[in-house]
Amino acid sequence: MRITRRGLGAGAAALALICALPAGAETPAQVRIGFQKTNLPVVAQREGTIEAALAPQGTEVVWVEFQAGPPLVEALNAGAIDLGWTGDAPPIFGQAAGSAIAYVAALPPNGQGEAIVAKTGSGVETLADLKGRVVAVGKGTSAHNLLAAALETQGLTLDDVEVRYLPPADAAAAFAADKVEAWAVWDPFLAIAETRYDPVVLARGSEILDVNTFFLGNAAFVEANPATVKGVLAGLDQAAAWADAHRPEVAEGLHEVERDDPEHEEADLEISRVPLADAVDMALGGEIVNATAVSGILAIATARATGKPLRPADAPWPDRPRAFGERKSRA
Repeated sequence: MRITRRGLGAGAAALALICALPAGAETPAQVRIGFQKTNLPVVAQREGTIEAALAPQGTEVVWVEFQAGPPLVEALNAGAIDLGWTGDAPPIFGQAAGSAIAYVAALPPNGQGEAIVAKTGSGVETLADLKGRVVAVGKGTSAHNLLAAALETQGLTLDDVEVRYLPPADAAAAFAADKVEAWAVWDPFLAIAETRYDPVVLARGSEILDVNTFFLGNAAFVEANPATVKGVLAGLDQAAAWADAHRPEVAEGLHEVERDDPEHEEADLEISRVPLADAVDMALGGEIVNATAVSGILAIATARATGKPLRPADAPWPDRPRAFGERKSRA
């Protein structure tokens, strides 16, 4: 997200509390906040406004990065994080699955930061041209919702296109290699794609949907720690006010946190073997920041803790991203 181009919304006044927090005086030693490299939490993290708001009660803030909303909601449900920011669709899917999440606050839509794009020269110039084409999108994400709604405006459904459900990094690689013909995605991946490819923008979120982004909480954490949640919201309010007054600085700061080349994310990885308990500590402590690795570690830890069996390695998986398999076959 680039504030100079997208805008951050209406600032502090836009952050609306949407659940009644119970009275209480719990002060946990730590609060774990899930975030993506977009929107208000990035500003709050950079400026330390939440840390400042919680300093008087002695609560440490731990930031846990995710590529997309669905794994963030899964982590909330599992208690692996306490609070987190997502688009509109992930919590709906989470609620449908019985996730123990609570809506804490909302920010009005900033639909310029999410869009459906196609490569120039691909022959896809309008939404109607998507019929029969290959489109990448993250399953259960706000972009998934945008794609479905956009197709509906043309009398089409998801069955009329060949959908490839891919996480942002894999989708970026597929888009770069022309393995997909269109991509529904959000900032910062959208901003990077626009900068690198100057694609045809088929539709932006603001043209199709009028939805909020949401700050969510693990339901038990929100109930047990109302003072901490209010402190976090106060820090977000301060970040929004600061962003409204310092737009050039915010734009420069967000540019620094955006990956210049998302296709090459794996170049940043280090591979090592550690006990699962240590891996969980590293993931929650921010030492492991790759979203896919964090999601896998937390999923395995949850399965071990609950005694539920892991998915068999040979079980059918029709939506499985192809990038890893293709790389493995070349190794």
